[in-house]
Amino acid sequence: MNPIHIYRTILHAAGEQAPVLRRCLRDSVLAACLQGASFALLVPICLALGAGDKRAAVLWLLALTALLVLSSILRWRSQDYDYHGNCARAGDTMRRHLGEHLRRIPLQILYRQRSGELNALLAGTIDETYNHTLIVSNMLIAAIFTPLATALLTLIWDWRLGLILLISFPLIVPIQHWTQPLMARAKARLARANASLNAELLEYSQGLPVLKAANSAGTRLPRLQQAIATVETIQRDALLAEALPNALLGSAVELLMLLILLAGMVWITGGSLDAWLLAALMVACIRFAEPLGQILSMSGIYSMVQQGYARLQELLAVAPLARVGEAAAPTRHDITFENVHYHYDANPEPVLRGITLHIPERALTALVGHSGCGKTTLIRLIMRYADPQQGRVLIGGSDIRALTQQDLMQQISVVFQDVYLFDDTIGNNIRLGKAGATDAEIEAAARAARCHDFIMAMPQGYQTRVGDIGGKLSGGEKQRISIARALLKNAPIIILDEPTAALDTESEVAVQQAIDALVKDKTVIVITHRLSTISGAQQIVVVADGQIAVSGTHQELLAQDGIYRRLWQAGGWGQD
Repeated sequence: MNPIHIYRTILHAAGEQAPVLRRCLRDSVLAACLQGASFALLVPICLALGAGDKRAAVLWLLALTALLVLSSILRWRSQDYDYHGNCARAGDTMRRHLGEHLRRIPLQILYRQRSGELNALLAGTIDETYNHTLIVSNMLIAAIFTPLATALLTLIWDWRLGLILLISFPLIVPIQHWTQPLMARAKARLARANASLNAELLEYSQGLPVLKAANSAGTRLPRLQQAIATVETIQRDALLAEALPNALLGSAVELLMLLILLAGMVWITGGSLDAWLLAALMVACIRFAEPLGQILSMSGIYSMVQQGYARLQELLAVAPLARVGEAAAPTRHDITFENVHYHYDANPEPVLRGITLHIPERALTALVGHSGCGKTTLIRLIMRYADPQQGRVLIGGSDIRALTQQDLMQQISVVFQDVYLFDDTIGNNIRLGKAGATDAEIEAAARAARCHDFIMAMPQGYQTRVGDIGGKLSGGEKQRISIARALLKNAPIIILDEPTAALDTESEVAVQQAIDALVKDKTVIVITHRLSTISGAQQIVVVADGQIAVSGTHQELLAQDGIYRRLWQAGGWGQD
């Protein structure tokens, strides 16, 4: 445990609050030194009492009291970082920074993180890191500077006993140096296990309706129980790892005091040491030993803080997608793929292999193909969830890498198959399409999306909360709210990812009517398995094994003896 590294770590974590933390740490060091000095003043007090000099004893006592009072004042001042809310502000700043960073980094990278793990990071990890900052710092300072000050001042009255204290103090370091890596690894394992447990808990609770409907709630439970058992095992191992070092350190402190006592008795017997001096020193040593006895437990807390901060830094180290040049928001809205190759980081096998494709503006282009053929990846590249390893994607002739994220996403509205609604009002969920939209604009979008009537049938109308992930609404209702959100945004490019795949016939008709209102005069890309729904598309693109197998109109593709015709005759991909 390097004190300089600790100091730099906690100051870096404090961010803009670092000046306040630095001042608090300085006050804490002074307070610890004054407290150590006050312990050492027990020696002249006892010597004066032994010599019968009550006046000198009173003066030394007053000096000791003054040091303790000043130490208390400084210790109180050293808590300003916590008491005045600087710690909370530092944690809030980090959450905001992480939130902003999550918005800029490639979403493809976030897909590697389970939602529960991100939740643990943004909530628990930040609290662990920041709420313990000053506590850990003050405890470490007390463990180092209080004994050191006591030992140095003891040299004034008896250099032999003072030297024993100074020599014995560093002997604690090898024990701490030996245990610190063990405890750091244990804390890191525990942090990972807790994150995994949090993910399992979130996933189990959110998926419980599905599990119950499938009569499979019990089949998923063992995974949760295993995660709980893993945390328990790691916690037990961590406690066991701390037990032996703590026992060794306690024994070392006790041996130190025994050494001082034995040496003092020898020197008293030889007439070179006053018994009052030894008595005073033993009292001081008791206070000397208290912070030393806590140093390993403090190391464990610091390891937890250090691991938490390391996890935060790991996420912050993910570089946002870089801009390549600068371009204004496009005025045309055709989309072009130029020799695009792409593979996911976890798998070097290409998902897209040399895709060259032009999607005309103000037209409907359908992407069809087997699951896993690369359709969704094409869509993600348009929205710049990631960048291709080779080739480029253009909108209106502009490389999307030259656009700001705001300018890019202003051009695109997406209606997903799996609609995500926030646990907020229906009105606010629609308003996500256009910040600051009026109630009248929201209602107009809802009417166009064929969802105004069912919204008004709800007890609180547009102020009705939809529940977690929109759990209070049916699939068709959620889809129409999603379309209302897209209508409100009024982007020139519309992406439809299987928007009716999971709906019943009645809901599908309502959603299709809403989609018809959405796609007027837009550049529309639709992913579907139902070939019957895209026969009127200006362009149908068949994707197979990461390549364009064939493209053309419905009639053109039927005229060819190829994959599209065979699939049309067979009923398509999952066609009802």
